[in-house]
Amino acid sequence: MCTGKCARFVGLSLIPLSLICIVANALLLVPNGQITWTKDHLSLQVWLMAGFIGGGLMMLRSVFCSAFGMLGAIYCLSVSGAGLRIGPRCLMHGSWDYHFQHTAGSYLLNRTQWSSCAQPPRVVYWNVTLFSLLVAASCLEILLCGVQLVNASIGVFCGDCRKKEGAPH
Repeated sequence: MCTGKCARFVGLSLIPLSLICIVANALLLVPNGQITWTKDHLSLQVWLMAGFIGGGLMMLRSVFCSAFGMLGAIYCLSVSGAGLRIGPRCLMHGSWDYHFQHTAGSYLLNRTQWSSCAQPPRVVYWNVTLFSLLVAASCLEILLCGVQLVNASIGVFCGDCRKKEGAPH
């Protein structure tokens, strides 16, 4: 595949992934679709805006510069992975805290624990679904940005295979 065609394909593939990350991050701000939760009741990983900044805005920028996209995807993957490992901030047994943070992520395999969070309702399902989506999207973005970086390097050293306009055949 020509380096120019490869760049176009990767760029067009990154656009929907970045939009998925932006929407997933926006949904994390409204657990269970409710806007009644205050800033103090959402986890730090939600407020770090990894999907919006790293997987979204920096990825849209990566159409022009893959290195920024790679950094953004790594940021999104790191924060989203931490969000999955630590779990949501929720009300359990009368206190707001990160009640799953000492389980090292084992709560993910024990769905019976998920209903222990009384408020926001179904917040564990919400966070696990959306942070998992962000992890998957950022992994694909890392892969595509890596391909784009290799493709750009090949293009710099070997040239583009497209014919120049006005050049003799």
